[in-house]
Amino acid sequence: MRHAYPIRRHRPPRLRAALACLALAGAALVGCSSGDGPEDSVDAFLSGWRSGNLNAVGFRNPAGDRVSADEVTGQLRELTGGLPKSPPTLKRTGGATVTGNTANATIRVEWALPGDVTWGYDRPVRLVRGGDDRWQVIWEPQLVHEGLTSGDRLAVRRDPAPRAAVLDAAGTPIVAPRPVVVVGVQPNQVEDPGALVKSLNSAFRAIRPALNPPVDLTDLPKRLAAAGRGDFVEVVTLRREAYLQIKPRIYDLAGTKFREEQRDLAPTREFARAVLGSVDPAFKEDLAAKPDRYAAGDLVGHGGLQGRYDERLRGRPGLSVVVNRKGPEGAVAPTGDELFRAEPKPGEPVRTTLDVATQNAADSALRAERRRAALVAVRISDGAVLAAANGPGPAGENLAFTAQVPPGSTFKMVSALGLLDAGAVTLDGPVACPGTVTVDGRSFKNSDNFALGTVPFRVDFAKSCNTAFAALAPKLGPDGLAETGRSLGLEGKWDLGLDAFTGRVSTGGSAAERAAAAFGQGTTQVSPLAMASATAAVARGQWQQPKLVLDPGPAQPAPAGPQLKAGSVDLLRTMMREVVTRGTATALADVPGGPVHGKTGTAEYDDNPAHTHSWFVGWQGDVAFAVFVEQGGSSAASAVPAIERFLRALR
Repeated sequence: MRHAYPIRRHRPPRLRAALACLALAGAALVGCSSGDGPEDSVDAFLSGWRSGNLNAVGFRNPAGDRVSADEVTGQLRELTGGLPKSPPTLKRTGGATVTGNTANATIRVEWALPGDVTWGYDRPVRLVRGGDDRWQVIWEPQLVHEGLTSGDRLAVRRDPAPRAAVLDAAGTPIVAPRPVVVVGVQPNQVEDPGALVKSLNSAFRAIRPALNPPVDLTDLPKRLAAAGRGDFVEVVTLRREAYLQIKPRIYDLAGTKFREEQRDLAPTREFARAVLGSVDPAFKEDLAAKPDRYAAGDLVGHGGLQGRYDERLRGRPGLSVVVNRKGPEGAVAPTGDELFRAEPKPGEPVRTTLDVATQNAADSALRAERRRAALVAVRISDGAVLAAANGPGPAGENLAFTAQVPPGSTFKMVSALGLLDAGAVTLDGPVACPGTVTVDGRSFKNSDNFALGTVPFRVDFAKSCNTAFAALAPKLGPDGLAETGRSLGLEGKWDLGLDAFTGRVSTGGSAAERAAAAFGQGTTQVSPLAMASATAAVARGQWQQPKLVLDPGPAQPAPAGPQLKAGSVDLLRTMMREVVTRGTATALADVPGGPVHGKTGTAEYDDNPAHTHSWFVGWQGDVAFAVFVEQGGSSAASAVPAIERFLRALR
């Protein structure tokens, strides 16, 4: 019996695929395969390369022999072991081109190198169809990169960029090549290591200014014993001027040797050291915190401007991808082949307002000080920070900008301006200055318990009478002192390139607190920079934010303050001049360079009246300044002499 419908003849799958492909013209057939296509095998290879598991992919070598997935995985690991551990970005670009039982595809390989550098290139992938009708990848090192052969290993070589300089106000690098002397010892010429250590220690301690930190020779005998007889065992590197101080004491010691070199250094060891910061070989902490940015041996900025602007100053290192090759004995050595190069980008300088002569004078003024101290100088006309010196203490401690300490009687400058603005006092109006005054049960007295009786207010100011200001405190009102302080820039939000404490002024509080705040005690705290800036505002008639970094300029500098009342500020200037001519700072009356205005300050910092910091703020010509000496006692004993040394050094 015949069926009423036609009989369909079933063709084998491979025959159907072949007939379909014959419908396309030409010998090169795109994307035609049975089972999995070549694109699937390429994608599986890329996925396995990323994951480290190539078991889903079949491999042949160019001769047609099978290669295990484990062997390919091992070769991939060896070839790329010197590149970053994260796998490259991999993708197939377009479809495969099939010719008979072979196919070709193209992949894109992109390596993320340190410093946000990308190395990308295209590679062809060849495939062959196996007897099981599956496409297998032809494996060879050139699949990773055309410049590779068996036994090669890719590696990244870093080329440091030239580090830019921190510039002074004149645009000159502050740190520049300067002569140094490396002091060393040759072991086979040392007769008595113990005696040598004693002589060197004595000489190093004689260097002025003193080396900080001091040279530690504790392990020198052990180092000499472990070194070769003719070795140069380095002891210390000294600036040439420091070496010349002690050359007669160490040059003829048995075993000492000397090597003259040049190093990148600031003009002096103290020169704005906390503001500048330091540049050192990368610390272990740097490498751990930013492994993608730093490598062993890199120069890294720490603290100050070098730390804050490290990325700008250091630039971007150049990178090269090079080929190393394993030799007959298994040692890997460079071949000289460079497959990729990103040129280093030199750093960009940071320009500051620092003036070399003023900074040297400030450093010199504090050189003899054994206590922690700071001196800041600000140009009145434009707010430029000309100098920021820090005396003895940790090298990175910027007491000049970040100290938070009571201002003592220097704050009478602020109180007096507030009282004058309020019309509460006049220069010659009588104000009593008793030896003590009691406010809300708390007793206040003057330094050394002096009393002036009832005298003109200008005398109270010039002689720094605490009791007069304590009694006048109610006339400022609860917030008058803080408002006046803010008109002089205190408590502001500044943007000058480094952290700075802008002050915290007492406001409100009990009657006793307000009495204490009127002469710089209580809860008021300031930094030397804050007080130098406030003093510059009095001299100029308007506050403006101090400037330290000019390029790159501050993103959000604080706006200028209000114009100060001319009548009040003129009277305040008169009183600050009288502090020098007939008050507590007469030691400055004869310094060269024009009239000096100022205000002394002694600030108690705990419950013991004998424990005091020493202050002086003032100006001469276009330079305003503030000096602070921690636990310095009276201003006449430490702060005023420091300012005298500073002003005389400027001339």
